[in-house]
Parts: sequence; structure tokens; C-alpha cells
Amino acid sequence: MKIFKFFVSKIFLRKVIPSISVILLICMSNYITYIAARTVISTFQGYQETRGLNQEGNFIANLDPNSVADFGAIEAKGTQKVYDYLNSHFDYAFYVDGFMVSIPNSYDMEISLCYMNESYYAANQFELLQGTDLMFDFPLGEDKEIPVLIGKGLSETYPVGSLINIDDPALNQAITLKVQGVLKGNEYHSNFYALNSKSYYIFSIFVPVNEEFINHANLGLQVNGLMDIVVLQTTEEKILDLSEVIQDTLGLKFNFFSQQDNYEYFNEYYFHSLKIVAVVSLILLLMITCLSVWNALVSIRLMLKDLTINLLVGLSYSKLRKIFYSYFGIVFLINLVIVFSFTAMNRYGCWLRKDATFSTYGLFGLIGMDWLALLFVVVSDIVIGIIVVEIMLRKIKKVPISLGVLQ
Repeated sequence: MKIFKFFVSKIFLRKVIPSISVILLICMSNYITYIAARTVISTFQGYQETRGLNQEGNFIANLDPNSVADFGAIEAKGTQKVYDYLNSHFDYAFYVDGFMVSIPNSYDMEISLCYMNESYYAANQFELLQGTDLMFDFPLGEDKEIPVLIGKGLSETYPVGSLINIDDPALNQAITLKVQGVLKGNEYHSNFYALNSKSYYIFSIFVPVNEEFINHANLGLQVNGLMDIVVLQTTEEKILDLSEVIQDTLGLKFNFFSQQDNYEYFNEYYFHSLKIVAVVSLILLLMITCLSVWNALVSIRLMLKDLTINLLVGLSYSKLRKIFYSYFGIVFLINLVIVFSFTAMNRYGCWLRKDATFSTYGLFGLIGMDWLALLFVVVSDIVIGIIVVEIMLRKIKKVPISLGVLQ
């Protein structure tokens, strides 16, 4: 322990500015590695979620960014005409999220209503913690109960079988929802065009919709439903006809892309971002290595007499290697704790801000994706540690100890 304290105080921390700079660079390297790893994992999850839609003949709607959309001019009879055309010619997956309602719950969170039809629900294969799957064959009416699924965060207040009375913003009327099942843990929805972007369903209610429901819904649900509608098992010729019907009826120019097209669009900027991260990480590694080696060599030359005495009384280069690894192990552990704490605070901050979209359950607040990213950081630190320590030892061995004996 005495020799370890000597090296820490007289070698590694002798020059304050270089020592702090190395620690800060390691912290930056760890954080960049963590963010990059978590993004890669989140992207992989996005690919896994959307693979059910990535089939030949499936096309996803996307409002043309270069078109001028006058939503104020859209009328209900126009959207109804489009849905009549859809129902007559296509099978489609319908999904709308983001209609917020306030209902009593244990966490005082606003609740997001997610409307989806049977085709969308079947394509995503949501996992249930308890209860049964959604039913889509149900009648509408003030005295009727609509079967729904809820997120895990609502299950304490509304167990399976509970009734929830709300003023539905899509139907503009009071309805009764019956809890049929509870979603498993941190179920999520990935963006079709940004696969690493997620919204979580912990405080969501899945409302099943069928043709009758859409026909009775207000203009907001019908228009939003068209924005990301997925037309299933059709041809490019038919999808062009649908695009013309929407443009002629609603004045909205829609492009329809396959999910593979969306993948290619995403990968175009995603891989470019990863290359930048890789270059920055390599630069940080070089800076950490050069600064660590320079700092150690300068300090050792200043303390060469003390180092020589220690070598003469039994300190070997193998023990020196252990001391170096121990020091960098402590530095890496401190930085890992910093990254862990920052992530935990961000996750906990979503609960404090009542941000239902990004609130999640997890050990110490971290979910599986976070823990895997931290594991990547540990592996990265091991690699950095080996490179830095071995180069330092190689340089130190070249320092002529005879100078220390003369001193």
C-alpha cells in the first residue's frame, strides 16, 4: 500500500493539470462509448420491432416534406372518402399515439391513448404481463365497454377487470374502457424513420379500433391515422392510385416507402454518425495514451532516485505493472460511477418531470439497454487500460536506472 501511495502521489498525480486532463479525457471517452453503445442497442431493438413490417408489398405513408399542407381545409367527408377507399381496396395497419387524457393513477402521470387496429397489433406482437390479448370485434355505444390493454405503471390503480371512464378525445364522447390485460415491463414503440428513437408504453392505454370506430372518430384521429398508415401486401401501381386519391381528396401529397427504404434512409445518416463517433473515440484514446505516458515519464525522471531505490529493494516491473493497472482501474471505476449516476439521474428525472413517454422501470432506474451499454464501457476501459499501461511500462524500461544509482 505504501508503494502504491508513492506512485499515485509522486508519479501519477505529481503534475495536477496533466493528471486531471487524463481523468477528464477518460470520462469523455467513457461517456461517448456509452452513448454510442446504447444507440447501437436501441437501433438493433428498432430493427427487431419493425422487421414484421419489412416485407415485400408493405408500404408506409409519409407526408411529402416539400408539399404545402393546408390541414384547415380538410373536411370530415374527405377523410371518410379516403378511408372508404382504403377499406375497399387494401388491408392496412392503423396506429395513432399521443392523445393525452388525465385519469387518476398512483404516479399522477398524464396518460397516452394509443389507437391501433388488428393488423397493427398482430404485426407487433406485444408481450403481456397478465390478462388476454386485445379484441377488435366490439360494438360502439355509450353503454358498451371497450376492451383495452394498459401499461405496467397503471396496473396498480387499474388491475385486470377494472373499468375506466374517460372523455375520449378521438370520439368526442364519454366511453367506458375495460382493462383486459397489462403490458409487460418496458414495452416501447420505435420510430419508422429513426429506429433508435423510442416511446415507452408504461403509462399508455391501447385502444382497439375497427372500421366502425374510425368512421365515428373525429377529424384529428382520421388525419393522424393517415400520416403513418401501413398498407399491407399490395403493389406499387395500387399504392400510386391511393396516393392520387389522398392528394385529390385532401390536398395532401403522400409518399409511400417500404420499410427497407426507411432502413436505407436511416442508415445513410446513422452510419455517418457512427464514423464520427469512432474517429472521436480514436482521437481521445491517442490523447489519453500520449498524455498518460508523458506525465508518467516526466514524473519518473523527477523521482528517478526514489524509483531506483524501490527497484533495488525489491520492486519488480511485474509489481509495477500491477500498481499501474490498479491505479487506472480506480480511475475507470470512478468514471464508470459518474456515467452510471448521470444515466440514473436522467431516468429518474423523467419520473420527476412526469414525462410518461420516457419513464421506465429498471434496477437502480436503469433498463437492460443501459446495463449493456455500461458493459461496453467496461470492455472499452479494459482495452484502454491495457494499451496505456503496456506502453508506459515499455517506455519506463528504457529509462536508464543507472542515472538513479548515481543520484
